[in-house]
Amino acid sequence: MKKGLWIIPLILVIAASGAGYFSSLEAGYPQDGGIYSDPGVQQYSRSPQPYGRQGYGRNEDMSYFYDRLDPYGNWIYLNPFGYVWTPRHMGYRWRPYSDGYWVWTDYGWTWISDLEWGDIPFHYGRWGWDNDIGWFWVPGMVWGPAWVTWRSSDQYMGWAPLPPGVEFRFGMNFNSLSIDIPFNFWIFIQGSHFQDRYLNPYLLPFERNRTIVNFTTMHNNIYNRNDRIINEGIGLDVVRRITQRDVPKYILQDAQQPGPTRIVGQEIQIFRPAIRQNEAAKPKAFLNRDQARQELAPAKIFDPRTIDTEAAAARKRQIEEKNLLEMSQTQEMKNMQQKHDAEQAQIRDAAKKAKVQQDYQSKMGELEKQHQAEKQQLTERHKQDAEQVDKAKKEQVDKAKQEKQAPPGKKKKINQE
Repeated sequence: MKKGLWIIPLILVIAASGAGYFSSLEAGYPQDGGIYSDPGVQQYSRSPQPYGRQGYGRNEDMSYFYDRLDPYGNWIYLNPFGYVWTPRHMGYRWRPYSDGYWVWTDYGWTWISDLEWGDIPFHYGRWGWDNDIGWFWVPGMVWGPAWVTWRSSDQYMGWAPLPPGVEFRFGMNFNSLSIDIPFNFWIFIQGSHFQDRYLNPYLLPFERNRTIVNFTTMHNNIYNRNDRIINEGIGLDVVRRITQRDVPKYILQDAQQPGPTRIVGQEIQIFRPAIRQNEAAKPKAFLNRDQARQELAPAKIFDPRTIDTEAAAARKRQIEEKNLLEMSQTQEMKNMQQKHDAEQAQIRDAAKKAKVQQDYQSKMGELEKQHQAEKQQLTERHKQDAEQVDKAKKEQVDKAKQEKQAPPGKKKKINQE
């Protein structure tokens, strides 16, 4: 799967149910500015025993995360979370749980990442969003097949990373609690593609999220079974019906060395060390918030180091997003029409039929307004992103000219700026 072809966010509140215990923050998830309100000490990273209870292979402490992820991103000291990590070179509008695919295992729905470092941030900890630095990962010590929640309908399937502050505790069982999920965390696709090996071409632009949420039902089935974290998410019967395919089952096995997850026959080989807390551990190098804001902000949209390639990728993805938006909107209208026709066919009373027709016309009118607003939002976002890419390209050209024209003694200083 190609990297760097992703989109971004907004806000939503979902009701969560499951046998595990979740708690959510009264945190702010602003749409166009700011950052989370202070959630205090994060508890979700605590294991019931020093090495957990899931039969992990190797034992490590938090320094393993710092060292393993350092070549692939930047560590940042970000209050109130402590050291968080952001990936480098992900390209246009990247999001977590996007470069990869879903498989069904003895741990439920398990994310298989296409990224070299994907065995860590998609199975431990939580992902958050900051308007200045973009997506960041907060380390956690408990391994899971995927720390996401789900939504689905006959047309759509979607998932969203659980944000910082959402806690899972072993041994506590509650049937229903609420979780605050920002709109921008959701990734939706046409449900028929859910079992595809390459999900990238089917990811819908985030401008569609508000409307799609109203068409979907939440599934949040993360719980503890026999001391294992299980994420059952969307039911197998639903997946079979919508994708019109059987769902193969894989058995998870512990890999002996770090690296990308491998599928061998019906086995998933993934490296998942047991992590213990180490208060003295810290990254070898890290940025403060101001440094991160200055250096990493462009990476929310493109990779500044390969701007020519990224500009072409951004333009390509924008065309794909526009087509996906229009196709999904058309299908929604068609589905609503078919549902209405089937309902009308069952009605014999003229007055009731007229009332159903009136309600249908009202709903269709409202949906058309929503669709038009989504198109306008997408157009505006594409325009703003293109302006930022063009600005970065101009700055790159100006810097090259400046270096070429500078006396030999000044060239080194320009390169360091």
